[in-house]
Amino acid sequence: MSNKAGWIEYNFDGLVGPTHNYAGLAFGNVASLTNAGSISSPKQAALQGLAKMRVLMDLGIPQAVLPPQLRPNLELLRNLGFSGSAEKILQQAFKLQPRLLAACYSAASMWAANAATVSPSCDTADHKLHITPANLLYNLHRAQESEFNYKLFNKIFADPKHFVVHKPLLGTRDLSDEGAANHSYICKDYGQSGLELFVFGRQGLDDNALQPILFPARQTKLASSSIAMQHQLNEMHTLMLQQNPAAIDAGVFHNDVVFVANKNVLFFHATAFLQTQELKARLDNLFGQEYFLIEVNSNEIAINEAVSTYVFNSQLVSLPTSNEMVLILPKECEHSGVVNSYLKNLITKNTPIKQLHFVECRESMRNGGGPACLRLRVILDAAEQQAMHQGIILTEQLYNSLVAWVNKHYREILKPEDLLDPHLANEVQYALEELTQLLKLGNIYAFQA
Repeated sequence: MSNKAGWIEYNFDGLVGPTHNYAGLAFGNVASLTNAGSISSPKQAALQGLAKMRVLMDLGIPQAVLPPQLRPNLELLRNLGFSGSAEKILQQAFKLQPRLLAACYSAASMWAANAATVSPSCDTADHKLHITPANLLYNLHRAQESEFNYKLFNKIFADPKHFVVHKPLLGTRDLSDEGAANHSYICKDYGQSGLELFVFGRQGLDDNALQPILFPARQTKLASSSIAMQHQLNEMHTLMLQQNPAAIDAGVFHNDVVFVANKNVLFFHATAFLQTQELKARLDNLFGQEYFLIEVNSNEIAINEAVSTYVFNSQLVSLPTSNEMVLILPKECEHSGVVNSYLKNLITKNTPIKQLHFVECRESMRNGGGPACLRLRVILDAAEQQAMHQGIILTEQLYNSLVAWVNKHYREILKPEDLLDPHLANEVQYALEELTQLLKLGNIYAFQA
């Protein structure tokens, strides 16, 4: 049930872009690597994402939409030495650097959980909402997103009386930042100062910490600590925990693959952290016994099953008309006997989680992103809700317009060789031009300047 001060959580979902494809660019992301080179369906991916947003909207949970980024990123290719017409650049890149071309077509901005780290104004010293776009520097196909995200968030959260939008951290290995996929805000209720949990894979600088063997640890503690300072967070209400290297090697490239929290409820796999006891101690200190720790051990759900079904990459949301919570889960969880059985038992337990909603997001799942990857959580008070850009808030009318827009502009299938088609780049520009009008965002893309 929403609190009297008007504090509420918005889910900002990334709208899947017209160039959604399976290039296998994310090393450490098992699903992405497994499906590399497969035929994708941008239209189905976008419609599945919108349908998930509709589920949230119908539950009474405020939902907003983040537009996709301009792809292919021809400006990046030009900066790297390619020249000539768009068609010539695409042909050159495909011949000389096909994976670079795939990166320039990436629609990975759909996974808005990586877009930024957000601290609510109830937690910050200046009582403003702070947001830092992630530099995402570990992978080129993601690093190219940070500049546009900074511009976009300044457009959405433009009022300096309420919002502070920081520049992404300097793009160096020691400050590698992957956004809210490694950050959570834990509280008794929205609007109350709580615990900001930052999860890192390695220290940064002189790093002697235990490291994964197979896959890279992306987030650094130095980056997380820098963001906490920028956001003016209270040290007593901030906790840095290290990801379990064994979990990273099992495909947990971001912590939100094995952890989700909402208010005072934490749902996670036992292999998530190296210091689970430290988390428990801090929760006891801040909340006494007023929290729910749902720790799932490997005997209940094996880590490989957790990764393949993305059961912890669910959205845990509060119903506005009661004190109950709902898990928004991928259908893969419903199809797994082990996971489905666990979930059915979970909603009978003495926790606020009482409902399960299974959603179809197969196109995203095949690229390594479940329901929680597709959204950025933003806690806002009543004044902040009014101060942010209103055109991106999902309504019945906007939902119907976006569905029609996708059906009009998106291709049903996209094959790897289609990246050579110069008509695709033109199709994307026509689509995005219309989208900026639907979302009332003005000229935000380079071609509109």
